[in-house]
Amino acid sequence: MAEIPGGAADGKKGIPAEDNHTLSSRAVLLFSLTSALAVGNVYMVQPLLEAIAKSLHVAPGSLGSVVAITQTGYALGLLLLVPLGDRCDRKKLVIIQLLLSAVALTVAALATRFIMLLCGLLLVGVMAVVAQVIVAWAATAAAPSQRGRVVGSITSGIVLGILLARVASGMIADIAGWRAVYFTAAGLLLMLTVTLAVLIPAPGLPRLRASYLSLVQSMFALFITDSRLRQRGIMTFLIFTAFSLMWTSMVLPLAALSASLTQTGLFGLAGVAGALAASRAGIWADRGKGAHISAIALLLLTLCWLPLAGLERSWWLLLAGIMMLDFAVQAVHVINQSAILAARPETASRLVGANMCFYSLGSALGAITATHLYAIWGWYVVCCAGALISVCALLYGIKVYQQ
Repeated sequence: MAEIPGGAADGKKGIPAEDNHTLSSRAVLLFSLTSALAVGNVYMVQPLLEAIAKSLHVAPGSLGSVVAITQTGYALGLLLLVPLGDRCDRKKLVIIQLLLSAVALTVAALATRFIMLLCGLLLVGVMAVVAQVIVAWAATAAAPSQRGRVVGSITSGIVLGILLARVASGMIADIAGWRAVYFTAAGLLLMLTVTLAVLIPAPGLPRLRASYLSLVQSMFALFITDSRLRQRGIMTFLIFTAFSLMWTSMVLPLAALSASLTQTGLFGLAGVAGALAASRAGIWADRGKGAHISAIALLLLTLCWLPLAGLERSWWLLLAGIMMLDFAVQAVHVINQSAILAARPETASRLVGANMCFYSLGSALGAITATHLYAIWGWYVVCCAGALISVCALLYGIKVYQQ
Protein backbone atom coordinates (compact mmCIF):
# COMPACT_ATOMS: atom_id res chain seq x y z
CA MET A 1 0.00 0.00 0.00
CA ALA A 2 1.33 3.43 -0.89
CA GLU A 3 2.34 5.65 1.98
CA ILE A 4 -0.37 8.23 2.46
CA PRO A 5 -0.26 11.35 4.58
CA GLY A 6 -2.69 11.09 7.43
CA GLY A 7 -2.45 7.32 7.47
CA ALA A 8 -0.79 5.08 9.99
CA ALA A 9 2.56 5.40 8.25
CA ASP A 10 2.57 9.17 8.22
CA GLY A 11 5.46 10.75 10.06
CA LYS A 12 7.01 14.16 9.59
CA LYS A 13 6.67 13.88 5.86
CA GLY A 14 3.53 14.93 4.09
CA ILE A 15 2.20 16.03 0.78
CA PRO A 16 2.27 19.82 0.62
CA ALA A 17 -0.99 21.64 0.26
CA GLU A 18 -1.82 23.56 -2.88
CA ASP A 19 0.01 26.83 -3.20
CA ASN A 20 -1.60 29.21 -0.74
CA HIS A 21 -2.88 32.53 -1.99
CA THR A 22 -5.79 34.80 -1.22
CA LEU A 23 -9.02 33.28 -2.49
CA SER A 24 -11.15 35.80 -4.40
CA SER A 25 -14.48 36.91 -2.96
CA ARG A 26 -16.20 35.81 -6.19
CA ALA A 27 -14.88 32.28 -5.80
CA VAL A 28 -15.90 32.16 -2.12
CA LEU A 29 -19.42 33.36 -3.03
CA LEU A 30 -19.86 30.76 -5.76
CA PHE A 31 -18.48 28.01 -3.53
CA SER A 32 -20.93 29.12 -0.82
CA LEU A 33 -23.94 29.12 -3.16
CA THR A 34 -23.10 25.71 -4.60
CA SER A 35 -22.54 24.18 -1.17
CA ALA A 36 -25.72 25.81 0.12
CA LEU A 37 -27.91 24.24 -2.54
CA ALA A 38 -26.20 20.84 -2.33
CA VAL A 39 -26.68 20.55 1.43
CA GLY A 40 -30.06 22.30 1.37
CA ASN A 41 -31.32 19.39 -0.74
CA VAL A 42 -30.82 17.14 2.30
CA TYR A 43 -32.92 19.32 4.60
CA MET A 44 -35.76 20.53 2.38
CA VAL A 45 -37.64 17.30 3.11
CA GLN A 46 -38.27 18.28 6.74
CA PRO A 47 -41.31 20.58 6.15
CA LEU A 48 -42.62 18.01 3.64
CA LEU A 49 -42.81 14.99 5.94
CA GLU A 50 -46.54 15.30 6.62
CA ALA A 51 -47.35 15.81 2.91
CA ILE A 52 -45.17 12.86 1.88
CA ALA A 53 -46.80 10.66 4.50
CA LYS A 54 -50.27 11.42 3.08
CA SER A 55 -49.18 11.11 -0.55
CA LEU A 56 -47.32 7.79 -0.20
CA HIS A 57 -49.37 6.42 2.72
CA VAL A 58 -46.54 6.29 5.24
CA ALA A 59 -47.11 5.83 9.00
CA PRO A 60 -46.03 8.87 11.08
CA GLY A 61 -43.63 6.76 13.15
CA SER A 62 -41.73 5.80 9.99
CA LEU A 63 -41.13 9.37 8.83
CA GLY A 64 -37.77 9.48 10.61
CA SER A 65 -36.47 7.00 8.04
CA VAL A 66 -36.88 9.66 5.32
CA VAL A 67 -34.35 11.89 7.06
CA ALA A 68 -32.22 8.99 8.29
CA ILE A 69 -31.79 7.44 4.83
CA THR A 70 -30.53 10.76 3.47
CA GLN A 71 -28.05 11.05 6.34
CA THR A 72 -26.99 7.43 5.78
CA GLY A 73 -26.26 8.31 2.17
CA TYR A 74 -24.34 11.34 3.37
CA ALA A 75 -22.20 9.14 5.62
CA LEU A 76 -21.46 6.77 2.73
CA GLY A 77 -20.48 9.70 0.53
CA LEU A 78 -18.15 11.03 3.20
CA LEU A 79 -16.37 7.70 3.45
CA LEU A 80 -16.29 6.78 -0.24
CA LEU A 81 -16.25 10.05 -2.21
CA VAL A 82 -14.75 12.87 -0.15
CA PRO A 83 -11.29 11.20 0.15
CA LEU A 84 -11.01 11.46 -3.64
CA GLY A 85 -10.55 15.21 -3.21
CA ASP A 86 -6.99 14.57 -2.01
CA ARG A 87 -6.18 12.64 -5.19
CA CYS A 88 -8.38 13.86 -8.08
CA ASP A 89 -9.03 17.15 -9.83
CA ARG A 90 -11.45 18.71 -7.36
CA LYS A 91 -13.26 20.73 -10.03
CA LYS A 92 -14.09 17.64 -12.11
CA LEU A 93 -15.10 15.75 -8.98
CA VAL A 94 -17.43 18.56 -7.91
CA ILE A 95 -19.09 18.85 -11.34
CA ILE A 96 -19.71 15.09 -11.59
CA GLN A 97 -21.25 15.00 -8.12
CA LEU A 98 -23.51 17.98 -8.87
CA LEU A 99 -24.81 16.35 -12.05
CA LEU A 100 -25.53 13.08 -10.26
CA SER A 101 -27.25 15.02 -7.49
CA ALA A 102 -29.62 16.53 -10.08
CA VAL A 103 -30.42 12.99 -11.28
CA ALA A 104 -31.12 11.85 -7.70
CA LEU A 105 -33.47 14.80 -7.09
CA THR A 106 -35.39 13.91 -10.24
CA VAL A 107 -35.78 10.31 -9.06
CA ALA A 108 -37.18 11.55 -5.73
CA ALA A 109 -39.61 13.86 -7.53
CA LEU A 110 -40.94 11.01 -9.68
CA ALA A 111 -41.31 8.53 -6.78
CA THR A 112 -44.66 6.74 -6.72
CA ARG A 113 -43.75 4.35 -3.89
CA PHE A 114 -42.03 4.97 -0.57
CA ILE A 115 -39.09 2.68 -1.41
CA MET A 116 -38.42 4.63 -4.63
CA LEU A 117 -38.38 7.88 -2.67
CA LEU A 118 -35.93 6.39 -0.17
CA CYS A 119 -33.62 5.26 -2.99
CA GLY A 120 -33.67 8.73 -4.52
CA LEU A 121 -32.99 10.40 -1.18
CA LEU A 122 -30.17 7.95 -0.43
CA LEU A 123 -28.43 9.11 -3.60
CA VAL A 124 -29.21 12.75 -2.77
CA GLY A 125 -27.39 12.23 0.53
CA VAL A 126 -24.41 10.52 -1.12
CA MET A 127 -23.93 13.36 -3.61
CA ALA A 128 -24.54 16.17 -1.10
CA VAL A 129 -21.03 15.58 0.25
CA VAL A 130 -19.87 17.70 -2.67
CA ALA A 131 -20.10 20.56 -0.15
CA GLN A 132 -17.30 18.98 1.89
CA VAL A 133 -15.13 18.58 -1.21
CA ILE A 134 -15.69 22.29 -1.82
CA VAL A 135 -14.78 23.17 1.79
CA ALA A 136 -11.51 21.25 1.47
CA TRP A 137 -10.85 22.82 -1.94
CA ALA A 138 -11.37 26.33 -0.59
CA ALA A 139 -9.41 25.69 2.62
CA THR A 140 -6.32 24.53 0.75
CA ALA A 141 -6.60 27.30 -1.86
CA ALA A 142 -6.86 30.04 0.78
CA ALA A 143 -3.96 31.71 2.55
CA PRO A 144 -3.45 30.42 6.13
CA SER A 145 -4.44 33.83 7.54
CA GLN A 146 -7.85 33.67 5.83
CA ARG A 147 -8.54 29.94 6.14
CA GLY A 148 -10.88 30.22 9.14
CA ARG A 149 -12.79 33.09 7.51
CA VAL A 150 -13.16 31.21 4.22
CA VAL A 151 -14.37 28.03 5.96
CA GLY A 152 -16.72 30.18 8.05
CA SER A 153 -18.09 31.98 4.98
CA ILE A 154 -18.82 28.76 3.11
CA THR A 155 -20.34 27.16 6.21
CA SER A 156 -22.45 30.31 6.67
CA GLY A 157 -23.66 29.87 3.10
CA ILE A 158 -24.48 26.22 3.82
CA VAL A 159 -26.52 27.22 6.87
CA LEU A 160 -28.42 29.84 4.88
CA GLY A 161 -29.02 27.21 2.20
CA ILE A 162 -30.47 24.86 4.80
CA LEU A 163 -32.74 27.61 6.13
CA LEU A 164 -33.92 28.79 2.72
CA ALA A 165 -34.42 25.19 1.61
CA ARG A 166 -36.86 24.65 4.48
CA VAL A 167 -38.69 27.90 3.76
CA ALA A 168 -38.78 27.48 -0.01
CA SER A 169 -39.79 23.82 0.14
CA GLY A 170 -42.78 24.63 2.34
CA MET A 171 -43.91 27.48 0.08
CA ILE A 172 -43.46 25.55 -3.17
CA ALA A 173 -45.22 22.50 -1.73
CA ASP A 174 -48.21 24.61 -0.65
CA ILE A 175 -48.50 25.97 -4.20
CA ALA A 176 -47.54 23.03 -6.42
CA GLY A 177 -47.07 19.95 -4.20
CA TRP A 178 -44.02 18.32 -2.68
CA ARG A 179 -42.77 16.84 -5.96
CA ALA A 180 -42.32 20.31 -7.45
CA VAL A 181 -39.79 21.02 -4.69
CA TYR A 182 -37.43 18.36 -6.01
CA PHE A 183 -37.89 19.33 -9.66
CA THR A 184 -37.07 22.94 -8.80
CA ALA A 185 -33.96 21.97 -6.84
CA ALA A 186 -32.70 19.83 -9.74
CA GLY A 187 -33.06 22.72 -12.16
CA LEU A 188 -31.27 25.19 -9.88
CA LEU A 189 -28.45 22.73 -9.31
CA LEU A 190 -27.88 22.33 -13.05
CA MET A 191 -27.68 26.12 -13.46
CA LEU A 192 -25.09 26.43 -10.69
CA THR A 193 -23.08 23.56 -12.12
CA VAL A 194 -22.72 25.33 -15.46
CA THR A 195 -21.77 28.59 -13.71
CA LEU A 196 -19.08 26.92 -11.62
CA ALA A 197 -17.69 25.05 -14.64
CA VAL A 198 -17.33 28.31 -16.58
CA LEU A 199 -16.17 30.77 -13.91
CA ILE A 200 -13.92 28.82 -11.53
CA PRO A 201 -10.52 27.72 -12.87
CA ALA A 202 -9.35 24.20 -12.14
CA PRO A 203 -7.16 23.95 -9.03
CA GLY A 204 -3.66 22.55 -9.11
CA LEU A 205 -3.83 18.79 -9.06
CA PRO A 206 -3.23 17.29 -5.59
CA ARG A 207 0.18 15.63 -5.63
CA LEU A 208 -1.00 12.51 -3.84
CA ARG A 209 -0.58 9.30 -5.82
CA ALA A 210 -2.26 6.32 -4.23
CA SER A 211 -4.87 3.72 -5.05
CA TYR A 212 -8.50 4.44 -4.20
CA LEU A 213 -8.55 1.63 -1.64
CA SER A 214 -5.44 2.99 0.09
CA LEU A 215 -7.00 6.44 0.18
CA VAL A 216 -10.17 5.19 1.88
CA GLN A 217 -8.15 3.05 4.30
CA SER A 218 -6.06 6.07 5.26
CA MET A 219 -9.25 7.91 6.20
CA PHE A 220 -10.08 5.18 8.69
CA ALA A 221 -6.51 5.42 9.97
CA LEU A 222 -7.10 9.09 10.75
CA PHE A 223 -9.72 8.10 13.33
CA ILE A 224 -7.03 6.09 15.12
CA THR A 225 -4.02 8.37 14.78
CA ASP A 226 -5.49 11.87 15.12
CA SER A 227 -6.70 12.53 18.68
CA ARG A 228 -7.89 16.03 17.76
CA LEU A 229 -10.15 14.55 15.08
CA ARG A 230 -11.60 12.02 17.52
CA GLN A 231 -12.28 14.64 20.19
CA ARG A 232 -13.88 17.16 17.84
CA GLY A 233 -15.72 14.36 16.04
CA ILE A 234 -17.42 13.17 19.24
CA MET A 235 -18.48 16.74 19.91
CA THR A 236 -19.81 17.01 16.35
CA PHE A 237 -21.79 13.79 16.87
CA LEU A 238 -23.41 15.09 20.05
CA ILE A 239 -24.35 18.57 18.83
CA PHE A 240 -25.87 17.31 15.57
CA THR A 241 -27.83 14.59 17.33
CA ALA A 242 -29.44 17.36 19.37
CA PHE A 243 -29.84 19.51 16.25
CA SER A 244 -31.58 16.73 14.32
CA LEU A 245 -33.86 15.87 17.25
CA MET A 246 -35.43 19.31 17.08
CA TRP A 247 -35.55 19.92 13.33
CA THR A 248 -36.89 16.47 12.40
CA SER A 249 -39.72 16.32 14.94
CA MET A 250 -40.69 20.01 15.02
CA VAL A 251 -42.98 19.63 11.99
CA LEU A 252 -45.17 17.10 13.84
CA PRO A 253 -46.42 19.28 16.74
CA LEU A 254 -46.75 22.21 14.34
CA ALA A 255 -48.93 20.09 12.04
CA ALA A 256 -51.01 19.10 15.07
CA LEU A 257 -51.51 22.83 15.70
CA SER A 258 -52.72 23.24 12.07
CA ALA A 259 -49.64 25.10 10.84
CA SER A 260 -49.36 25.18 7.05
CA LEU A 261 -46.30 23.93 5.19
CA THR A 262 -45.34 27.55 4.47
CA GLN A 263 -45.59 28.49 8.16
CA THR A 264 -43.52 25.46 9.15
CA GLY A 265 -40.87 26.34 6.61
CA LEU A 266 -40.78 29.98 7.73
CA PHE A 267 -39.62 28.90 11.17
CA GLY A 268 -36.39 27.98 9.45
CA LEU A 269 -35.66 31.70 9.07
CA ALA A 270 -35.14 31.85 12.83
CA GLY A 271 -32.06 29.78 12.21
CA VAL A 272 -30.39 32.75 10.51
CA ALA A 273 -28.63 33.10 13.85
CA GLY A 274 -26.77 29.95 12.90
CA ALA A 275 -25.57 31.54 9.68
CA LEU A 276 -24.32 34.58 11.59
CA ALA A 277 -22.55 32.28 14.04
CA ALA A 278 -20.88 30.36 11.23
CA SER A 279 -19.67 33.58 9.64
CA ARG A 280 -18.26 35.01 12.87
CA ALA A 281 -16.95 31.75 14.29
CA GLY A 282 -14.32 31.42 11.57
CA ILE A 283 -12.99 34.87 12.46
CA TRP A 284 -12.99 33.99 16.17
CA ALA A 285 -11.07 30.81 15.36
CA ASP A 286 -8.46 32.79 13.38
CA ARG A 287 -8.02 35.05 16.43
CA GLY A 288 -7.43 32.14 18.82
CA LYS A 289 -10.76 32.46 20.67
CA GLY A 290 -12.24 29.17 19.49
CA ALA A 291 -12.24 27.28 22.81
CA HIS A 292 -13.82 30.14 24.77
CA ILE A 293 -16.58 30.74 22.19
CA SER A 294 -17.28 27.00 21.87
CA ALA A 295 -17.79 26.65 25.63
CA ILE A 296 -20.28 29.54 25.62
CA ALA A 297 -22.08 28.07 22.60
CA LEU A 298 -22.40 24.64 24.25
CA LEU A 299 -23.96 26.27 27.32
CA LEU A 300 -26.41 28.07 25.02
CA LEU A 301 -27.24 24.74 23.36
CA THR A 302 -28.11 23.27 26.75
CA LEU A 303 -30.36 26.20 27.69
CA CYS A 304 -32.21 26.40 24.37
CA TRP A 305 -34.44 23.42 25.23
CA LEU A 306 -36.30 25.47 27.86
CA PRO A 307 -37.98 27.78 25.32
CA LEU A 308 -38.27 24.95 22.77
CA ALA A 309 -40.36 22.97 25.25
CA GLY A 310 -42.92 25.78 25.14
CA LEU A 311 -43.76 25.22 21.44
CA GLU A 312 -47.33 24.15 22.15
CA ARG A 313 -47.91 27.25 24.30
CA SER A 314 -46.20 29.92 22.23
CA TRP A 315 -44.60 30.02 18.81
CA TRP A 316 -42.46 32.92 20.04
CA LEU A 317 -40.77 30.55 22.48
CA LEU A 318 -40.12 28.15 19.61
CA LEU A 319 -38.60 31.01 17.65
CA ALA A 320 -36.25 31.94 20.49
CA GLY A 321 -35.21 28.32 21.02
CA ILE A 322 -34.42 27.80 17.34
CA MET A 323 -32.23 30.91 17.28
CA MET A 324 -30.29 29.74 20.32
CA LEU A 325 -29.88 26.18 19.03
CA ASP A 326 -28.76 27.14 15.52
CA PHE A 327 -26.30 29.78 16.76
CA ALA A 328 -24.74 27.33 19.22
CA VAL A 329 -24.45 24.36 16.86
CA GLN A 330 -22.99 26.27 13.92
CA ALA A 331 -20.48 28.18 16.06
CA VAL A 332 -19.10 24.96 17.55
CA HIS A 333 -19.12 23.24 14.15
CA VAL A 334 -17.10 25.91 12.34
CA ILE A 335 -14.56 26.22 15.17
CA ASN A 336 -14.15 22.43 15.21
CA GLN A 337 -13.58 22.29 11.45
CA SER A 338 -11.09 25.17 11.52
CA ALA A 339 -9.12 23.50 14.32
CA ILE A 340 -8.97 20.17 12.50
CA LEU A 341 -7.91 21.67 9.16
CA ALA A 342 -5.29 24.00 10.65
CA ALA A 343 -3.31 21.07 12.01
CA ARG A 344 -2.94 19.04 8.79
CA PRO A 345 -4.04 20.91 5.63
CA GLU A 346 -2.40 18.31 3.36
CA THR A 347 -5.16 15.83 4.32
CA ALA A 348 -7.96 18.40 4.09
CA SER A 349 -10.51 16.33 2.16
CA ARG A 350 -10.13 13.27 4.37
CA LEU A 351 -10.18 15.28 7.60
CA VAL A 352 -13.36 17.10 6.56
CA GLY A 353 -14.93 13.82 5.47
CA ALA A 354 -13.95 12.03 8.67
CA ASN A 355 -15.31 14.81 10.89
CA MET A 356 -18.56 14.99 8.91
CA CYS A 357 -19.08 11.24 9.37
CA PHE A 358 -19.75 12.07 13.01
CA TYR A 359 -22.18 14.77 11.86
CA SER A 360 -24.04 12.34 9.62
CA LEU A 361 -24.29 9.63 12.26
CA GLY A 362 -25.56 12.12 14.81
CA SER A 363 -28.13 13.53 12.38
CA ALA A 364 -29.41 10.07 11.48
CA LEU A 365 -29.67 8.98 15.13
CA GLY A 366 -31.44 12.21 16.06
CA ALA A 367 -33.95 11.84 13.21
CA ILE A 368 -34.91 8.25 14.04
CA THR A 369 -35.04 8.90 17.78
CA ALA A 370 -37.07 12.12 17.45
CA THR A 371 -39.99 10.72 15.45
CA HIS A 372 -40.27 7.62 17.64
CA LEU A 373 -40.12 9.63 20.87
CA TYR A 374 -42.75 12.03 19.59
CA ALA A 375 -45.04 9.22 18.38
CA ILE A 376 -44.93 7.51 21.79
CA TRP A 377 -44.52 10.28 24.38
CA GLY A 378 -44.84 13.66 22.67
CA TRP A 379 -42.88 16.89 22.30
CA TYR A 380 -41.80 17.36 25.93
CA VAL A 381 -39.92 14.05 25.95
CA VAL A 382 -38.18 15.02 22.70
CA CYS A 383 -37.01 18.23 24.42
CA CYS A 384 -35.84 16.30 27.49
CA ALA A 385 -33.79 13.99 25.27
CA GLY A 386 -32.30 17.00 23.46
CA ALA A 387 -31.40 18.67 26.75
CA LEU A 388 -29.72 15.50 28.03
CA ILE A 389 -27.59 15.17 24.89
CA SER A 390 -26.68 18.87 25.08
CA VAL A 391 -25.53 18.51 28.68
CA CYS A 392 -23.29 15.62 27.60
CA ALA A 393 -21.85 17.81 24.83
CA LEU A 394 -21.19 20.64 27.32
CA LEU A 395 -19.43 18.41 29.84
CA TYR A 396 -17.37 16.71 27.15
CA GLY A 397 -16.48 20.06 25.57
CA ILE A 398 -15.23 21.45 28.88
CA LYS A 399 -13.01 18.37 29.25
CA VAL A 400 -11.58 18.80 25.73
CA TYR A 401 -10.93 22.53 26.06
CA GLN A 402 -9.10 22.10 29.38
CA GLN A 403 -6.47 19.87 27.74
